Amino acid sequence: MKIATTTGDFGRYVESDKDRITELYRAGFRYIDLNMYRFTPDCVYMREGWEQEALALKKHAETLGMQFVQAHSQGGNPLSDDSEHVDFLLKATIRSIEICQILGIKNTVVHNGYRAGINKKEWFNLNKAFFEKLIPTMERCGVNVLIENSTKKNMGDMYFVNTGKDMVEFIEYMNHPQFHACWDTGHANCEGSQYQQIMDLGEHLYAIHYNDNHANCDEHVMPFLGTLNHDEVINALIDVKFKGYFT
Repeated sequence: MKIATTTGDFGRYVESDKDRITELYRAGFRYIDLNMYRFTPDCVYMREGWEQEALALKKHAETLGMQFVQAHSQGGNPLSDDSEHVDFLLKATIRSIEICQILGIKNTVVHNGYRAGINKKEWFNLNKAFFEKLIPTMERCGVNVLIENSTKKNMGDMYFVNTGKDMVEFIEYMNHPQFHACWDTGHANCEGSQYQQIMDLGEHLYAIHYNDNHANCDEHVMPFLGTLNHDEVINALIDVKFKGYFT
């Protein structure tokens, strides 16, 4: 497995993605997970000339001998009652997929939405309606969208894909060949044992977010600084024949 990490690691300390990539290079990484989680209406990627920004980023990475291998799209809640929030979330997510195409990224993570007071069937229907709006761009750009597991310690009863089986159920409900899964080991560590959860994902496991915590909250600390059972996770990744990047 080749090791990658996210530009989000330097998000609070470095102003531009170009500089974040340089810092990843200095840290020894050669494979990049591009974090596009916090676009704003006036950021460079949402303004005229965004294609040139993406191409300049690609050239910078190539100059350093680095490669973009996966991404995380805009954060937000597609089930929010705030229509302006949802409208921008959709536009920013579509733009992130277009940027993936320019950078040669085949997989990007997009979070499901959350809402209190609805059941699993309603949650599935509402989230499917949002994701279906991405399909034309996904097909045009050749980019897969990966959903991500969460944890009740983050979402309570507002989110219904916390296990491998839950994720496969929603992916099959979407019924589109470009929808798959990203497994977050930190979220899963808050839920319990992970081996069978990863095995349940099977061929739908296209990416991982490998991070640690102390199982009582989603801390996103470095591996070996929490309580994650690394042997369990690594053996599951081997047994499920995971072919993606160790991110």
